[in-house]
Amino acid sequence: MQFFIGFSEIIDRVMRFLAMFGGWLGVILIVAVCYDVVTRYFGVPKPAGINSTMIQESEYWLHSFLIVFSIGYAYHKNAHVRVDLFRPRFSLKTKLWIELIGLITAVIPYSLLGIWLAWPYTVKSYISGEISKSQNGLSDLWILKSGLVILFVLIFFAGLSKLIKIFAALRGDLSMEAVSGEEL
Repeated sequence: MQFFIGFSEIIDRVMRFLAMFGGWLGVILIVAVCYDVVTRYFGVPKPAGINSTMIQESEYWLHSFLIVFSIGYAYHKNAHVRVDLFRPRFSLKTKLWIELIGLITAVIPYSLLGIWLAWPYTVKSYISGEISKSQNGLSDLWILKSGLVILFVLIFFAGLSKLIKIFAALRGDLSMEAVSGEEL
């Protein structure tokens, strides 16, 4: 079981790194939006073939990948939306069981379904050489669409990491308090 707990910790470190990378994409996004607004407002010419449409499309690409790279860590840190009416009254062990059932019946199957459905969508975009619908937009739209596959892969691994920890805690290989430190 220690091997799986170690694997879970590696997943958590990767999620943390990707979330930091996503955070830096947020900084780049702010710079891109400010640059776009200022250059359009003051009529400043854009350098070397860059146009306003490219900048605007790069803004939603950056925003998309900010979400993609942050979502696994958000799930790991329990920062996702959760509607809990009765759960706060339950014991820690009951909360772990509820989370385990939710992971097995919803999170993991949903993420696998998402990967299965998004993969052909991305491959089709790559094979066809899909570009922006705007004449002056960004090319290689498959890169943006691959974010959907990456998103579901990260949700899967975040769920797998939590599943391992909960299973270890229920078996007694990991303290329940260590797992609840992630605020189940």
